[in-house]
Amino acid sequence: MNEPRGDARTAANASRDARAMRSKTGDKGEGTPPRERGEALGSAPAEGLAGAAEGTNVSGASARSPVRSVYAALDLGTNNCRLLVAKPSRRGFVVIDAFSRIIRLGEGVQGSGKLSKDAMDRTINALRVCADKMRRRGVTRSRLIATEACRIAVNSAEFMDRVHNEAGLKLEVVGRETEAKLAVSGCASLLDRNCDWALVFDIGGGSSELIWLDLKRLGEQSRRSVHDRAGVQNCISAWTSLPIGVVTLAERHGGRDVTEDSYEAMVEDVMVALRGFESQHRFGERIAEGSAHFLGTSGTVTTISGIHLKLPFYERSRVDGCWLSERNVRNVSGDLLAMSYEERVAQPCIGQERADLVLAGCAILEALLRTWPTQRLRVADRGLREGILTTLMAEDGHDRRGSPRPPRRRRGGRPQPNRD
Repeated sequence: MNEPRGDARTAANASRDARAMRSKTGDKGEGTPPRERGEALGSAPAEGLAGAAEGTNVSGASARSPVRSVYAALDLGTNNCRLLVAKPSRRGFVVIDAFSRIIRLGEGVQGSGKLSKDAMDRTINALRVCADKMRRRGVTRSRLIATEACRIAVNSAEFMDRVHNEAGLKLEVVGRETEAKLAVSGCASLLDRNCDWALVFDIGGGSSELIWLDLKRLGEQSRRSVHDRAGVQNCISAWTSLPIGVVTLAERHGGRDVTEDSYEAMVEDVMVALRGFESQHRFGERIAEGSAHFLGTSGTVTTISGIHLKLPFYERSRVDGCWLSERNVRNVSGDLLAMSYEERVAQPCIGQERADLVLAGCAILEALLRTWPTQRLRVADRGLREGILTTLMAEDGHDRRGSPRPPRRRRGGRPQPNRD
């Protein structure tokens, strides 16, 4: 079993155990983990959440204090709304609260160019939950990002105003390069540094980010500190963002009743989109001369992993960091293709919320494997949120090797200087 480390000690792990990790409602990790011993849960004022979203102080504590800092990272994608709240630790950070809900914000946006009222309403309801969690946890600094659906929708400004007015949060629409870099930082600790190359990919709802890393540039730096994890961005050799995700591909070809022909059509669409990037950078030739592996951070790869492991319910601690072979991936994809929609719904690691999207994700992954034949894939149940937390804490000077500790106290309660 691969136990999460540092940035992966999530609240979902605390409820591993809460089988509601992927519930029928699509929520994930809504349960509040038990408080750590001595943890202070100050409450931020309601009007302070927008300030926290901009990186300012909302509770009177110094944003750079290793004792009092509480960070939040929110990733609003085309399909999901996800939140992590965390505190710095000696090995990265410890998550003290988490939330995930399928909201399908980008439903129909490819055809209409607009976010629908129903989609916006669903999303704002989820964001209110996130705002409440941030308030109760006393968040002092945060970054709240929105990705592809908000990048392309003509009414995204209207949506942002609604979010600010109705949920009290200010969202930041980030570019594709920023999204790619955050994905790399979020799963950097799972890279196999004995390899020459790694493809980090994030299959989203409306886009897919692909980042090739030249691991020979890593040198001897540690993977443990937040500073070093953020620094892995310096190994980026080339990246691209395909305007294709599981929602857009399923809407184009149909995701509910998928045949072998429609599945191949999905794969072909993605391979066509990849040709320009590959012809420019020729990573196929580069990895043929050295060792390489894939590192996937998305619902697609975690779902494939859960099915491969035959999990009776989704367990993050079993999935995050596990290795799959190319044959493992294709066996699961083939099995899913042979299933009816109802049979996919019945799969404990899929459920009704994902049953019409999972084969689109498999098709995107199949296109990557055909373009860059690779024998090993590592699964990351982590990504943009962890990348945001890593980056914020690195900016604030939190480092495993250098962070100051609070002074020790004598029995009488008076502070005593640290001597180590």
